[in-house]
Amino acid sequence: MNKRELGRQGEEMAARYLKKQGYQILERNYHTRYGELDIICIKRNELVFVEVKTRRSIQYGTPEEAITPRKMDHLRKAAFIYIEASHPNFRELRFDVITIMMVDASEQINHIKYAF
Repeated sequence: MNKRELGRQGEEMAARYLKKQGYQILERNYHTRYGELDIICIKRNELVFVEVKTRRSIQYGTPEEAITPRKMDHLRKAAFIYIEASHPNFRELRFDVITIMMVDASEQINHIKYAF
């Protein structure tokens, strides 16, 4: 499985997890000039932008470490482009991170709410 396939599989797992937690998925893989928003969802009038990071090992760092200040800035700018274009109905917004470690035949999902 290559890096892209691993990422897509992780995003699929994250979307299923979010749905089970009561989130409504609005968009997936929303592209802007600042990059891609992996998952955009809503729960109780709270708009949530979710960055998904999937890894097979921590040889090159944890999934959380891949979200640099520059990446956060790009995600914020991409989110505001989405809001301007879509005018979703929400009271609050937040940025979450879902990390998935896939080791052997098991996976660990970690949902970090209000990550940045």
